[in-house]
Amino acid sequence: MGDAQINQINGAAFADVGRAAVERAIAANKDGVAAAGRLVAESVAADGVIHGFGTGHSQATVLEIVGRAGGLIPTNRIGLTDLVLRGGADRAILDDPLLERSPGLARKLYELAAPRPQDVFVIVSNSGVNNSIVDMALQVKEAGHPLIALTSLAHTRAVPALHPSGRHLADIADAVLDNCAPAGDAILPLPDGGALCGVSTITSALLVQMVVAEAVGRLTAEGGTAPVYISANLPGGHERNAVLEEHYAGRLHRNGF
Repeated sequence: MGDAQINQINGAAFADVGRAAVERAIAANKDGVAAAGRLVAESVAADGVIHGFGTGHSQATVLEIVGRAGGLIPTNRIGLTDLVLRGGADRAILDDPLLERSPGLARKLYELAAPRPQDVFVIVSNSGVNNSIVDMALQVKEAGHPLIALTSLAHTRAVPALHPSGRHLADIADAVLDNCAPAGDAILPLPDGGALCGVSTITSALLVQMVVAEAVGRLTAEGGTAPVYISANLPGGHERNAVLEEHYAGRLHRNGF
């Protein structure tokens, strides 16, 4: 599961295999980062918004995309809670463990996001096979938006497609970022043959920041400007961010439960 020889189970052992995974992700994604950065830069230059969507733990990576210090301001988080917060649904629907499999869910979430034609989507899923993920990817492409997928190619190639289309997330995207996590995500081997300590959040966060850097580099190299957040905990940070956010009024959503 990692390049390092594991003699003990401890923090240092995970750091060793995690570092190797990071290096693999950097090496494997040069073309993907360039392609994703170009799509993001083109969207921002055209007054577009980057929409991030993921379910389960992939929401952690969506938070790396949306509304964070050092990140792009025109970013919107799409989540199941949108059905309640902006769609008028009862809070109780979020207790349904099978909610994300509901027919028509992706279309409803897409409609609530109200994207414009120049907007780009980033969909995050380690397995890339869950119905809501593939549904959203198909909805995005049907509507003509560029789509960036962030997934584990090792995992998605190891499992059958669950969607009726027979497709995985990576099959639908215009640019694919491989977080280089193993199938199952856990990377530190256990003596019984299992594993612990997921690595996808670490490598996915790295790839998101690489794409942001690539996009901003492209924008500035072409003489443009990039609307970037500074920390709201620095003097004047909140006020500065609010002024820049105002340009995208009604298009950016940060809330969640």
